[in-house]
Amino acid sequence: MVDRMGGMRRKSRHKMLKDSARKGKISLQSYFQKFAPGDKVHLIAESAVQQGHYFTRYHNRNGTIKGMQGKCYFVKIKDLNAEKTLLVHPIHLRKA
Repeated sequence: MVDRMGGMRRKSRHKMLKDSARKGKISLQSYFQKFAPGDKVHLIAESAVQQGHYFTRYHNRNGTIKGMQGKCYFVKIKDLNAEKTLLVHPIHLRKA
């Protein structure tokens, strides 16, 4: 079998672009934000931070906070008919 070229950010040139309002220094408020289990969140990636990033297929999806592991949160999303759990850093999450 052939090895796949690229990684998780492959073919994400336009998907991961920031609009002009989000460019610049990353706010510490979004880096250290807290969520409780059951909170609704949007998965919106901070492209400057690769730590705790999810696969680009799930960009702009909505989910529910399920729990926490270390500094990251378990987010439950629905992918077609399957329910999936992602481990995401809070900088890539926004309250819905």
